Amino acid sequence: MQDFHATIGLERRRAEHRLASLREGLESIIEGSRWTTDDDEHDPEGSTIAFERAKIASLIADTEAELRDLDAATTRLRSGEYGICEVCQESIADARLEALPTARQCIECVRRSR
Repeated sequence: MQDFHATIGLERRRAEHRLASLREGLESIIEGSRWTTDDDEHDPEGSTIAFERAKIASLIADTEAELRDLDAATTRLRSGEYGICEVCQESIADARLEALPTARQCIECVRRSR
């Protein structure tokens, strides 16, 4: 059996690093846009500053959600509920947890819900 404490911890550190990098990138875009008067809305060479800001903001939101999911998985791990499907109460396969450490449902319940 895999050490899911370590796996979740590693995934959390990766997400924290990614979040810091994304926030830094967003701040850089915001700061850079303060010093330019270019009309990027009509620039045929690339995406707009507004688009880049929205894209990074979306990635930040996704990463923050991932961190919440990892925290919830840690809570389930501590309470002994980790690896138990929230729908059928059966065990979630280790292979699924290795691929998706934040999984809350077994693969069968996920398939049934689609």
